[in-house]
Amino acid sequence: MFRRFLNKFSKKIGIDLGTTYTTITLQDKGIIIREPTIVAINNRLDQIIAVGSEALKMVGKNPKYITLAYPLDKGVISDFEVTEKMLKYFFDKIFHENFNFTARPSVIISIPLDVTEVEKKAVEDAALGAGAGKVYLVEEIMSAAIGARLPVASASGSMLINLGGGKTEIAVISLHGVVISKTLEIAGDELNKNIIQYARDHFNLLIGEKIAENIKIKAGSAFQMTESVSVEMRGRDLVSGLPREIIVTDQQIRDALASSVNTIIDAIKSVLEVTPPELVADIYERGLVLCGAGAQLYGIDQAIAKFAEIPVRIADDPTTCTIRGVSILLDDDKLLNEILLPSANEEKMVR
Repeated sequence: MFRRFLNKFSKKIGIDLGTTYTTITLQDKGIIIREPTIVAINNRLDQIIAVGSEALKMVGKNPKYITLAYPLDKGVISDFEVTEKMLKYFFDKIFHENFNFTARPSVIISIPLDVTEVEKKAVEDAALGAGAGKVYLVEEIMSAAIGARLPVASASGSMLINLGGGKTEIAVISLHGVVISKTLEIAGDELNKNIIQYARDHFNLLIGEKIAENIKIKAGSAFQMTESVSVEMRGRDLVSGLPREIIVTDQQIRDALASSVNTIIDAIKSVLEVTPPELVADIYERGLVLCGAGAQLYGIDQAIAKFAEIPVRIADDPTTCTIRGVSILLDDDKLLNEILLPSANEEKMVR
């Protein structure tokens, strides 16, 4: 009874639990945390010593007794215990108090399409273990569509491509639901790997993930750039074993990314081919919408528009579409109930 009374005054938290970044929004305050989804663990003490940005600084520089854990893989939890501890760290950072003596927050979490019941349960259990009182799960692509201000309730069709860190989700949305969808394990992380492999194959140069990501940000593109860009590529020469630096151009990086970009475009075309003609007509009129961090890759909209032969636009502030959608759901119970996924373990929720 006392717990129920407290929960009437509990905070509402929204979480975009991403492979690369975890973003958290608090009702009435907006986005308050955006941290890399990475945890540093001291194996000698069996303790978490850093989370998020502080842990990211250790990548490639950590001694053997410190393990850097990425608790999510391609959008789903791969390490339950670390995920729970990471969420607990973020919750404590928000409230600076012990949840055992206060009202537990209600939490809305966005999850990828096509997750299994086991994966759904892992997300719920991790949030509950971290201190949540009630957990609501929604599809990430639906949250992103709401954040992009697409007419999700309308009987007309909208098409959204969410280019994330671990996954790319393609979906046609109508009447509060996903009509047709496809998920690819090709996204931002895979593009980084493409650059690493290109450096190894063409220059006998071994580079790290952070170097590859910086090169992707500075010189990565999916379409011809208006002005040529050059960037330094530093790493270890695989022949001599010594440090080496070379200069690469945007054309070379575009070649490195071409296979993955083409795979994404082919997937978009395959979804359009099986979409009901009435919805295709709506999509052609409105155009495709891109969101997620991958939407910032130069020319990705132009490349898709050219080869899919359909108008394409990038959502405003594409990296925050999903969490903005979750923020809207924090204040709109009716809309939340329309898109809410069934709980995997309702009996464990704290009333």
